[in-house]
Amino acid sequence: MKYVLWVLLLVGCAGVKQPSHERAQNVAKIHTELAGMYFERAQMGVALSEIELALQADRNYATAYTVRGLIHMSLREDKEAEEDFLQSLRLDNTDSETHNNYGWFLCQRGRAPASIAHFMQALKNPLYTTPERAYLNAGLCSQKAGDNKGAEDFLLRALKIQPDMGQALLAMAQLKFAQGEARDARKYFALYAQKNENLTAEQLWLAVRIERRVGDVNAEASYSLQLRKYYPDASETQLLMYGK
Repeated sequence: MKYVLWVLLLVGCAGVKQPSHERAQNVAKIHTELAGMYFERAQMGVALSEIELALQADRNYATAYTVRGLIHMSLREDKEAEEDFLQSLRLDNTDSETHNNYGWFLCQRGRAPASIAHFMQALKNPLYTTPERAYLNAGLCSQKAGDNKGAEDFLLRALKIQPDMGQALLAMAQLKFAQGEARDARKYFALYAQKNENLTAEQLWLAVRIERRVGDVNAEASYSLQLRKYYPDASETQLLMYGK
């Protein structure tokens, strides 16, 4: 999952001195936000350098460890990533973003049951501004672990907060199709497709199979045509051509 950070330009008032701890924390914050920007641009080396500057200013700035954990996670340096997430939580166990990001790390590394606990911890904070993300992640990880009932519950909670949430709509379409509920799958996929015109080969193949199961020959043909046209060499197109 992405951790979006914005650079805040902190300008001190002339003649007013900040306490040393506050000054150190502000410096750490600026470098951490810069690290987040470089991370978003996939400039990992520069991002890590900025985090080092942040921690030189304030070794107890929890967010710096979270961002460094995300960088290590993207580099598949799992030991370092987990150490950073845990250190961030030791410094601030109430931070919902850290719980959400650590939960996603655990999910991606095949530890889905442990991840759910962190998503739930993120949701305990009434000040968490994006609870739909934690519900979405909990749904995706529950689905990955084979808990379809739990997945559906979490995904519906995400959609209750943000009805046009693309990832949740697509996940519900996949889930309903797997459960043999083609008409419900069709409904969720249609809502997803309204907001996402450039469908992937995997998504078009899902649409083909949904329409085939519903029995809408015209819609199936339309999605099949798009799949063959835009992704002639995709494995999904080969499945279509061989009548799978």
